[in-house]
Amino acid sequence: MSGAEEREPGGGGPAAASSSAAAASSSSSAGLGEAAGPAAAAGPEEPGLLLGGARPHAEPAADPDAPPKKRLKLAGAGGAEGSVKLEERLYSVLCCTVCLDLPKASVYQCTNGHLMCAGCFIHLLADARLKEEQATCPNCRCEISKSLCCRNLAVEKAVSELPSECGFCMRQFPRSLLERHQKEECQDRVTQCKYKRIGCPWQGPYHELTVHEAECTHPTKTGNELMEILDEMDQTHKKEMQLYNSIFSLLSFEKIGYTEVQFRPYRTDDFITRLYYETPRFTVLNQTWVLKARVNDSERNPNLSCKRTLSFQLILKSKISSPMECSFLLLKGPYDDVKINPVIYHFVFTNENNETEYVPLPIIDSVECNKLLAAKNINLRLFIFQIQK
Repeated sequence: MSGAEEREPGGGGPAAASSSAAAASSSSSAGLGEAAGPAAAAGPEEPGLLLGGARPHAEPAADPDAPPKKRLKLAGAGGAEGSVKLEERLYSVLCCTVCLDLPKASVYQCTNGHLMCAGCFIHLLADARLKEEQATCPNCRCEISKSLCCRNLAVEKAVSELPSECGFCMRQFPRSLLERHQKEECQDRVTQCKYKRIGCPWQGPYHELTVHEAECTHPTKTGNELMEILDEMDQTHKKEMQLYNSIFSLLSFEKIGYTEVQFRPYRTDDFITRLYYETPRFTVLNQTWVLKARVNDSERNPNLSCKRTLSFQLILKSKISSPMECSFLLLKGPYDDVKINPVIYHFVFTNENNETEYVPLPIIDSVECNKLLAAKNINLRLFIFQIQK
């Protein structure tokens, strides 16, 4: 009896019954009032049951003694929405200030910490060179250059771990794994038929490759049909081999000279100045030479054009006693990473005709041209072969 009497003040006796009845009459649901009775009769465990059983979601907010980490975890337990919002915020924080896209390779920062991807950074430097201006950060207008800016390795690593969407299967992967997935693992990546060598033009997703190759008609073609296809392929191959054969034949000449050349930027004296490049005088094959180069064939505003090219001219400065027939070509220097396709040019130099026409510098694309323009100087290697009759 004493134990029962001790429990009465806690709400287990008639007082609790009358209070629950009052709650039932005041509320519109009698079932809720009846459910309060057994809960109230639970004895000393009533507070824990009321907080944890009746209204469990109110416990974290009502408990000021909960550890901070636990409260943060419970607050962010709303599912994947929090993580998606975090990724979106990271995208906006780590994106390039110029193109507003996540960098794919190197990340450069100005002296105030604003980020630029390698492509935009090089483009800003190239535009400034064409306009004869100092390149500046698009955000804070501080000066930028290859010596003033540095790479941000922490951002590069953070970007590599952010998810990115595969362009074929639309699934998301960390950027550090995306390239391998797209080249080797993705079942939707574009691939070609193994009979491409005999003319099959099929291209399609990798998961359809086996079915196509089983049904491909090219293995059943007649010899005459295959010969026509192989003749076209041989013509393309001959053009490629002609260049290499020409280079090897030139290497057998008696007089061969080469040197490292450095193109330096200058401006014309016109009312609207134009950028051009010129090398200091250099000596090859006991003769003095100069190289000149220009952008987009001296277009008026090359900075407004997305397509950019370089062309160069070889000039003989020495006086010669007889015509001098030469072959020459420009290649990338030993410390540059620009991509140049070798092209051999021919010219007969005389005292009256000592300058070649401007010929294209065989750069692969405008991106490579911007790399050259962004550099302080352009460093290349010149080969000259003297043809003796």
